[in-house]
Amino acid sequence: MAKKSNAHKIDPGTTQIILESISDGVFTVDHNWTITSFNRAAEEITGVSREEAIGRHCWEVFRSNMCEGDCALKRTMKENKSFLSTTTYIINSQKKRIPITVSTSPLIDSGGEIIGGVETFRDHSVVEELRKELTARFRMGDMVSSSPAMKAIFNILPRVAESDSTVLIEGETGTGKELAARAIHNSSPRRDRPFVAINCGALPDTLLESELFGYKAGAFTNAAKDKPGHFAMAEGGTIFLDEIGDTSPAFQVKLLRVIEEKEFQPLGGTKKIAANARIIAATNKDLSTMVEKKTFRQDLYYRINVVRLSLPPLRDRMEDIPLLIDYFINKFNKIRGKAVQGLEQEALGALMSHDFPGNIRELENIMEHAFVLCSEGNIGVQHMPGYLSSPPHDAESGQSMKKDPVKSAEIKAIMDALQQHGYNRKAAAAELGMHKSTLFRKIHKLGIPLPEVDGRSQSTQNRP
Repeated sequence: MAKKSNAHKIDPGTTQIILESISDGVFTVDHNWTITSFNRAAEEITGVSREEAIGRHCWEVFRSNMCEGDCALKRTMKENKSFLSTTTYIINSQKKRIPITVSTSPLIDSGGEIIGGVETFRDHSVVEELRKELTARFRMGDMVSSSPAMKAIFNILPRVAESDSTVLIEGETGTGKELAARAIHNSSPRRDRPFVAINCGALPDTLLESELFGYKAGAFTNAAKDKPGHFAMAEGGTIFLDEIGDTSPAFQVKLLRVIEEKEFQPLGGTKKIAANARIIAATNKDLSTMVEKKTFRQDLYYRINVVRLSLPPLRDRMEDIPLLIDYFINKFNKIRGKAVQGLEQEALGALMSHDFPGNIRELENIMEHAFVLCSEGNIGVQHMPGYLSSPPHDAESGQSMKKDPVKSAEIKAIMDALQQHGYNRKAAAAELGMHKSTLFRKIHKLGIPLPEVDGRSQSTQNRP
């Protein structure tokens, strides 16, 4: 029996050979966080030799964002349990950021006593590069999208950027109008000059005029010295006039003169200054309707509407939500030093069924709220704002819908299409002339009951 037991013993030298042959980095620490072993892959990934690493504190070698906050190895040694696949990054010897996933376990001796911790880590640089390459296909500047409407904008944006024409960007609040303006500027010949943005709707006429055109000392009380305006600061670059539809007719006259004459006069000044800044304007209003109602000057409208871009609201590009979620998770992981991996299915469903009146800005705020409550793993409904985690419909709301003839008609149209196509949601959406994600959102919002199995699955199961 003793002979059989010895046959199954693993020689310590064999263990060392195994550790040296695997592609994952492996290291151990004692209770003082001093590195006690460091395998070959750990040397290659970090660029730090074994001789240099052993005897130093682990945070001195890895310089990870996890070291500054929620250390998986520290929790392992404190709670005496393993943690798997935590996402983080390290800084190697060349000061390059390396994305990794780590798994940690207690290091226990033959007597069952915890003598330290062991961590394995895997380099995900190649995976990250592939992810960036894939994302780049759906990205322009800081805008990400895979929707046909946005991809059409992405296709023409380089040509718009190369020109020096005035651009009007239309879209609801939160659709990313300033991001589009920055993308145009950053792809234009003016990219090395300033990009200056101002919200025209947030300031009264007199203050807006002084902010845009500047003023001379003594122009008004407390004007002790000259102050350059936004047009002067944007010299050679781009000036972004946000919410231009909220300006008064009196101010519109002054702005029109600057665009036509390409020069402006500071408040209290006697000489005009040449204006060499490309103008990009944006609005969340329908300027053409305002022109008809004579609340926006027609001549100014045609001056700023040389090239017009219309950004669709998020509810019309719901297929972008997973892409945007991935973008915000990566963004907040870097900012907050956290290791959030994704969303639970229920949380994604809650977002896909939401109307997003605040558009992409609202989605970003939801994700930031989730990051306050979630440090690692997947974001659940419990991490989201209360209005998303509460049930969308109760009996009372259902009764009110029945009394609403418009909603009743919408429910009937959706139910008829679903039944006609055997609850195949993709086919029903095509029948109704909407995207399948829009149909899914409406089904959830209206509380329409569905069978557990999608019509596509039923049709597949019924095939001979």
